[in-house]
Amino acid sequence: MLLRLPTSMTEAQDCLAEGAVPIGGATLVWADWQRDGFPELAMSLREVPEANVLGRETVGGAVALHRIDDRVPDVLRLAAATVGTGAVRRTATVGGNLVGSTLRCLLPAALVLDARATVLDSEGVHETDLAELVAKRPVLVSLHWREPIASAYRKLAGEAGGPPPLAVASAVRTDTRGNRLRVAVRDGYDMLSGSVTCDPDADRTLHALSGTALADLPTYAWEVIRAQVTRLLGERDTD
Repeated sequence: MLLRLPTSMTEAQDCLAEGAVPIGGATLVWADWQRDGFPELAMSLREVPEANVLGRETVGGAVALHRIDDRVPDVLRLAAATVGTGAVRRTATVGGNLVGSTLRCLLPAALVLDARATVLDSEGVHETDLAELVAKRPVLVSLHWREPIASAYRKLAGEAGGPPPLAVASAVRTDTRGNRLRVAVRDGYDMLSGSVTCDPDADRTLHALSGTALADLPTYAWEVIRAQVTRLLGERDTD
């Protein structure tokens, strides 16, 4: 296998045109390649500046998960910290987790941040939403969002060999309608989310959430949601 390391978006697009298979840390595909055979040509964005950004409102697709620190919102930092082992996080990338994985531990965090994606495909670089990113699986260059007022993330312990464990992300953000709370939940392989206007009373906010797509979640999921919402609304009131 020949690995190309382009240093610009133009070079990266040329690699795609030549049939290069995009990889990050290859943590998800290495075993398959060992079994089924390696591609002739692969490509990593780890030398492309646009894919290595890291800040309060952006993260590059080539950023390894262990690099995600308090420069990003809590919800994304905590989500990255739950992925695999320390050895995995030193290799696995944001793009690999969101585009190359079926688990997508970072997706609930990206959803509550209302993140947009800059992607690369055969037609060039363009911006898209998370739904298209997951459905079409282009090369993720970077994510960007507006910084939230407060955010949180929790992933429950899972059983070995079982379905993906419950993951809950939440964030309070300001938009044209005032402060909004968004909650996203990975329940097995399903991804659900709901958004409501923040009420000073946490119980009223939770009641509003119960009328969204989150309504049929199991009791243990709502226990996590309740704890996060109560804490986030308290943090918002003290700011």
